[in-house]
Formats: sequence, C-alpha cells, structure tokens
Amino acid sequence: MKHIMLLFLLVAANSAQAQTNRYNVLFIAVDDLRPELGCYNAEYAQTPNMDKLASTGMLFNKHYVQVATCHSSRQSMLTGRSPGAGKRKPQQGARFMPELFRRSGYHTTCIGKISHSPDGRKFQYSGKGDGEMELPNAWDVLSTPFGPWKRGWGVFFAYADGKHREDGQGHKDLMQFTVEKDSDLPDGMMAETAVETLRQYKKSGERFFLGLGFYKPHLPFVAPKQDWEAFSEVEIPLPAIGKIDSEFWHGSGEFYKYNARHEKTRPLSLKATQQSRRAYLACVRYTDRQVGKVLDALHKLELEQETVVVLWGDHGWHLGEQQIWGKHSPFERANRSVLIIRMPGMKMAGVKTDAVVESLDLFPTLIELCKPTFSKTQNQLDGESLVPLLRTGVGDRDDVAISYWNDAISVRDQTHRLVYNKKTKISKLYDLSINLDNPIDSANEFPKIVNRLEKAIPKSSK
Repeated sequence: MKHIMLLFLLVAANSAQAQTNRYNVLFIAVDDLRPELGCYNAEYAQTPNMDKLASTGMLFNKHYVQVATCHSSRQSMLTGRSPGAGKRKPQQGARFMPELFRRSGYHTTCIGKISHSPDGRKFQYSGKGDGEMELPNAWDVLSTPFGPWKRGWGVFFAYADGKHREDGQGHKDLMQFTVEKDSDLPDGMMAETAVETLRQYKKSGERFFLGLGFYKPHLPFVAPKQDWEAFSEVEIPLPAIGKIDSEFWHGSGEFYKYNARHEKTRPLSLKATQQSRRAYLACVRYTDRQVGKVLDALHKLELEQETVVVLWGDHGWHLGEQQIWGKHSPFERANRSVLIIRMPGMKMAGVKTDAVVESLDLFPTLIELCKPTFSKTQNQLDGESLVPLLRTGVGDRDDVAISYWNDAISVRDQTHRLVYNKKTKISKLYDLSINLDNPIDSANEFPKIVNRLEKAIPKSSK
C-alpha cells in the first residue's frame, strides 16, 4: 500500500510538472548577425537552414535590440530590463532568464556565447580573471568546447590550428578561409556538442533550457574554405555611397585594427568592400550550416513538438553602409537584428510580421509559452509577451522600440527613427520608408512625428 501511494504521488507530481513546465527551450544566439538572410529577402545569401526555421516559425521583420553592442544587448535580453528603466528596488526572484528556468526544475546548459563572455565565465581577453560564472545561478553546465584554443576568448577570436587573436603571437588577419571541416573551427565543435547534449536530454527525459551561442559572423571573418568559395560567382550588392551626417557616426575602429589583404582606405575601395562583404556572408553561411545540424538533431530525436526554438541576433552590423564597418551606433543597421521563433503546434508557421518588437520581449514571451513553475523575476520585466503575435499574427502593441548608445536615445516606429542627443537635447528624424541606409534628416519638416516619438522616451532616460 505504501509503495502504491508513493507511486501515485510521483505520477501526480510529474503530471503537475508537465502541466506547468510545458516546453523545453532551445535558445540560439548568433553574434553580429544582421537580417541579411534568404528569409529576409536577401536572395544572394546562402542560409537554407535559417530559412527553413523561418518557414516553420514566425519571422520578425522589425526586431530591435536595446543597445548595439554585445554585452549590453545580451544583458537586457537576459534580464528583461531596459537600460532606460531607472532604478528599482529588486524583489526576491530570478535575475536572468535561464536562472528562472533552472529554478523551475529545468536542466540548463550553456554552450558558447549567451551572455557577454564566450563560455559563461568571467575572464579578460588575456585569460586573466577569477573565472566566476557571468550569470550566477543560471547554468547547471557550461559545455563550451575549447579544442586547441584552450580557453574562452581563444575560441571566440579563433583562427585555424589553435591560433587566436589573444595568444600573443599577433594573429590579427581580417579574414581566413583555409580549413576543410566545420569541426576545425569552434562553431562546428559547438554544434557537435549541442547535438550530443540533445541526445542526453532525450535519454533523461528532463525539461531543458539549452543556450547555444555561435561566434560567427563576428570578427575576424573565419570559416571553412567552402564557404568563401561558395560566393565566387555570386553578385553581392554594394552599400549605398555616402557618410551619414551625425555626431554618432564612428570610424569602425575594431574593423580597421585587423590586418587586411587590401589597403585600409577610408572609405574602402570597391574591391576591398566586395571582399569584406563576401567574407561576412561566408561566415553567415558557415553558421547557418551549424544551426541546421542542431535543428536536424532536434527533429530526429523527436523533440520538436516539446521545444520552443528562438534564433536571435544580438544586434545588427554595418557592412559599409554610411561608411561604417561594425555596430556601436544608434542607427537602423546596428539596432535591427534577426529574430525567428518557433513553438510547438504553430498555426502561424511561415508568417512574417512587421510588428515592431524588442529583445526585451523574449523573457516574458518564454514565460508565457513554457509556463515554468517558478515565474518570479528579480525586477519588473519591461517587455511585452509576443505570444499573441505568435498565435494569431496580431497583437495590441505600442509599436515602438527604444535603443541606446552613449548619449543617443533612438526611437523606432513603423516608418521613422528619431535619434535624440541627451547632451545637446537635439533630435534628428530619419524617414526609413524612403531610404534605409542614408535617410533624409527631416526633423524640421515633421514636428508632429518628432513630438510623438520624443514622448515615447522614458523620463528617466532624458
């Protein structure tokens, strides 16, 4: 009788758990991934696996990050807090998204770059540091494979044969396409690790939150030889000519610090521009193939119908537009990034929405979708759940996204971007319906639009 009662309690407990911890989460982050994929109408890009994910999920055409740099963008996404939210008294609860799932009984694994560090631990580029977890209490396992690069920042800035930018040997080539196999480079190794992790989860039957953060296409542009050669006959569009007139323009410092095959002119020559854009797209192609391996494993292991998949880019990247190579700006190319979400039983599969959404929205979305047993957050979440959009294609939203960069506050709606300078108190309005790359400054012509967008800026930010 005692054994029967115990069995009954276990079944009841498992049933209750299943009703609340509804789905697993596969969260794929890609560093410096701008929305230049086949599914984003870039026909020259070679991204069949991300395109397939978009055809079975929902693609967000107008997704914006809070800050166009790795650390702050990821911090906002992981905490659900806006940089302009002001000070709040923290409550008892989870600070980070994976922490909340872990406290709900999920097994959590980090492979690669989900927070700022490339392996989930705090180290300097040189390797110095205490190695503390960057997200305390968030991960059960840190599983980033180091291979011959031996440490986190080594795999992040990797070249072939165990060389990397931070090894003291002066390896700073802008691009390298020499290896034959995907697993000769870190992202290929991480895909293999993720596939094996999914196999283990299938065996254990545990609910899981798997964070998989690919490094490419972040600088340096390094990928297998096949990915460079795949674009030998592809006509890649060139960026619009012209430098944006803004105090927030920058000189692409990180990009120009690398050793290039070409002369480092400002602006770059036509040939150098073509090579650099080709190198970026080659890295995207390599990343796409790794994403495909993981999604194929999810399918073959019959975990698809139990798993929410998020593909997220931490920010965009200028590929010579406005004579910028990089992020670190309040402009459209830096703040707009990739977002694709697929959930089990998706009725809106293949839908592309033009709703204006933010990375802040991901935390409340996953809570609503997965129903974790623990749902208290340390701070009030500043985003809005995307579940109404995912289920019906429509939702009652503000349709405004706010991004920050140094003294700039940028507000984006369906057609315009307002860039407000906190120091000078001057606003500039760009009509993005006319020209995405070099929009016309029309602030004086449309005072009503300026006033409306300025009202969207939190008072604490001004």
